[in-house]
Amino acid sequence: MLFDTDILIWVFRGNAKAARAVEKDVDRRLSVVSYMELLQEAADPGETRRIKSFLKDCAFSMVPLTENIGHRASIYMEEFAASSGLRVADALIAATAAEDHLKLCTGDQRHFRVIRELEVSVFKP
Repeated sequence: MLFDTDILIWVFRGNAKAARAVEKDVDRRLSVVSYMELLQEAADPGETRRIKSFLKDCAFSMVPLTENIGHRASIYMEEFAASSGLRVADALIAATAAEDHLKLCTGDQRHFRVIRELEVSVFKP
């Protein structure tokens, strides 16, 4: 399962339900885009270390960007940015899940509902 950034933010805020969602999946994946979003929000180097430690302790596999992911994300932007407000990071995360045939766990389905080939598991805090 590919976890959207928002799920990990819920975990870091102490949401037990989000932590259980992460714990119950044994094949934890994270797009490098989500990783960068987490680092962007880190308040200081200590928080960056905690993020990196958490991801390592939970055995997250980082999914890098590829040419195919970039191409698919650009198609999503062409098709959906104007009509649904799809943002670049969400297009890249969705394309990562679609290219690797992974279910996407997210708390914000509205970002992804227009992408038909995407399998989404909706998290409700």
